[in-house]
Amino acid sequence: MDETRSDSSRRSDSTTDSAMARRRVLRGGTGLAATALGIATLGGQAAAHFPADLEIDVKPGTDRAPINPNSCGVIPVVVRQTDEFDPTSEVVRYRFGAPDVVADGGGARPMHDGHAIDMNGDGRDDLLLLFPANDAGFDGDESAARLEWERSEDGAHGLAGTAPIRIVGRRGR
Repeated sequence: MDETRSDSSRRSDSTTDSAMARRRVLRGGTGLAATALGIATLGGQAAAHFPADLEIDVKPGTDRAPINPNSCGVIPVVVRQTDEFDPTSEVVRYRFGAPDVVADGGGARPMHDGHAIDMNGDGRDDLLLLFPANDAGFDGDESAARLEWERSEDGAHGLAGTAPIRIVGRRGR
């Protein structure tokens, strides 16, 4: 009878060890899956907030648009009409400026609702906006400008675009 208990105990220990190993594997796999899902979800939220779908041109007609952060003037920005987005048929809710400033919710707002004009000769109206230079947040280290269009009044879930610029002056000089 002692041998029967001994075999039974060994089988029970073996079964318990096997079940515990299975649980560890499942827990680890579940943790990895949850982590991967969490990263994908967070990444999707960050990427989906302002996807880069706007085609823009800063200071149209110039290569690598010169911007002077000390200027009290305006910076013209064209939002091009594409098959996916018609800027002339949407509410004007834009922010423009240094990429880090705009990403943090700042930047210059357009001085008016813009002008519909075919800037590139493709037969479709683009939107020409004017932004106050001193509100754009350029500090002299930027090589690109960012424009974000806000789909709703609360500033969420719109589209964005970037364009190359060249700083020709520095703040405080």
